[in-house]
Amino acid sequence: MSHLNYNHLYYFWMTQKKGSVTQAAEALFLTPQTVTGQIKQLEQRLGGKLFKRKGRSLEATELGQLVYRYADRMFSLSYEMLDIVNYRKENQLLFDVGIADALSKRLASRVLLSVIPNDGSIHLRCFESTHELLLEQLSEHKLDMILSDCPVDSAQHAGLLSKRLGGCGVSFFCKAPLPERPFPACLEERKLLILGRRTAMGRQLTQWFEEQGVTPNILGEFDDAALMKAFGFFNQGIFMAPSIYREEILESEGVVLLGETQDLKEEYYVIFAERMIQHPAVKRICESDFSPLFTESENLNNLSPFATGF
Repeated sequence: MSHLNYNHLYYFWMTQKKGSVTQAAEALFLTPQTVTGQIKQLEQRLGGKLFKRKGRSLEATELGQLVYRYADRMFSLSYEMLDIVNYRKENQLLFDVGIADALSKRLASRVLLSVIPNDGSIHLRCFESTHELLLEQLSEHKLDMILSDCPVDSAQHAGLLSKRLGGCGVSFFCKAPLPERPFPACLEERKLLILGRRTAMGRQLTQWFEEQGVTPNILGEFDDAALMKAFGFFNQGIFMAPSIYREEILESEGVVLLGETQDLKEEYYVIFAERMIQHPAVKRICESDFSPLFTESENLNNLSPFATGF
């Protein structure tokens, strides 16, 4: 049996991985006709159909599933080789990290800076996007690691692992004057700025409002935590932030604290491909204890919304 054309195999692998010829063609910067033609040539070479129609979508045949399992191992291994080869950039180790836009950037930076040596041996590159898009990039070997607000589902993303770094409660703020009602009922008195429902915190908020019997008047939802807080500083709306930054936020002119709760937790997870444990920065993060970053807020009791000095 002569050698396979690995380009044909790669186009088939991408089509199965992406779920359609169109999406595979976009990822490969080719036309759908080109991808289809290459897959047909592979089918001729293997002597069987790799896909069958199921409604308007494609589904791998039994032969296609077999070929895909082998192709997935082959190309995943080749990506791993390239990752290792491309780690170095002028005597520096590249460390490409994706940061979920729902996370506090200050805390994310503290996590990363704690494992980056001062000798310049690691070149850090950060990219910001949604949890879902970052996972896709990690699966495609475009990132070394992700910092996110939720773990990965290993059943849906084979080969990806996650580790919880810690979590902290959240506080609610607004510009003075204070609302008249106590916390959390006061959240109904002004328009609310919250994290979007696509974020882990956004999903927690929906349930928490129901449990507290609060019906908020939502001014806006944000996937980006920093943008939400920026709106809060320049608007009369109520906004939220991790409690570990309470004192810092209260230094801003006219900002007052409404209340804090540990029932809502902003969680921090690191997500990485299993093979990346050999990367020194990933290894250091997995072995480090980040609990001191969260200890301050975890030791706080629920605060009176009208405490002196806030």
